[in-house]
Amino acid sequence: MMVDIANMIISEEESVLEAMEHLDQVATKILFVAEDGKLLAALTDGDIRRWILKKGDLGAAVKNAANYNPKYLVEAGRQRALQYMREQCIDALPIVDEDRTILSIVLWNENELVLQQNNIDIPVVIMAGGLGTRLYPYTKILPKPLIPVADIPITERIIHSFQRIGCQDFYMIVNHKKNMIKAYFNDLDTQYRLKFCDEDIPLGTGGGISLLRDMVSETFVLTNCDVLILEDVRKIVKHHKQQKNKVTMVCSLKNYVIPYGVVNFTEGGEISSFEEKPNLSFFTNTGYYILEPDVFDYVSDSEKIGMPDILLRMKEDSQKIGVYPIGENAWMDMGQFDTMESMERRLKELGI
Repeated sequence: MMVDIANMIISEEESVLEAMEHLDQVATKILFVAEDGKLLAALTDGDIRRWILKKGDLGAAVKNAANYNPKYLVEAGRQRALQYMREQCIDALPIVDEDRTILSIVLWNENELVLQQNNIDIPVVIMAGGLGTRLYPYTKILPKPLIPVADIPITERIIHSFQRIGCQDFYMIVNHKKNMIKAYFNDLDTQYRLKFCDEDIPLGTGGGISLLRDMVSETFVLTNCDVLILEDVRKIVKHHKQQKNKVTMVCSLKNYVIPYGVVNFTEGGEISSFEEKPNLSFFTNTGYYILEPDVFDYVSDSEKIGMPDILLRMKEDSQKIGVYPIGENAWMDMGQFDTMESMERRLKELGI
């Protein structure tokens, strides 16, 4: 399909942070850098990720992170463009004139994109044993994993998101109101395999994975039961493998405006500057990981421990722990009332 060119064009001086926000709004994870309509470069989510992992400044201009050898075709028709995109394994292609002025941008339609993607089948572990205290009093009646978001329980949505790309084996670590959770899923006619792991005592955000020690022997996904990541897990796993990580933590950009004027001063108490409602940008843990089974060596049976503490043990043992950065709009969290309402709105807007 053809798209409105303006939605996928940015300038060289736009910041990396602005480009990340822009990428969240377009169907494919690519933008094109242009000046006066002339194609200069391409910028993908991968380019931005590499920039971030090199500790590049989010406030830097995108020209520092963009690819100045973009692929394009001169005055080609759609069929030729699709053939070239298939050969090059790309999702979007600018069509330009002899002066490199962008005439149109060709995208795969949804069906063609599916053909371009290889499904993966890796185990998915869902941590669903918590009390959900931040969602009380909802969780006085329902366990958090069964709280509906746009009419579908959050854990069912999580499972469907993985099932769509080929995952078939799911493990759910349960504790609080576990019989209610089991009854709900056991009553469904599913096309996937779901095994429950009973956490008899609370084991924290990481201790529950010890229950899987003899069940999972390959790369697997670990996710909290209250998050949805709008990023292709196949790309995350590919990055994880390429980096040879033992753990890859998915981290989301967060922008936070301090609602006060900030005063900076010297050691002597003299005011040096004012900042009116400054914006802070940082990356935060989403509670979503890609792990190798080596992680089981760093947690004991029935040990109560947080996932960050397990990662710290691994780092101290010189294991490689990496991150996969995503944009702010690619992470949806329903851990508390305001974020649950936000997730519901997003899902309705996206039609999923």
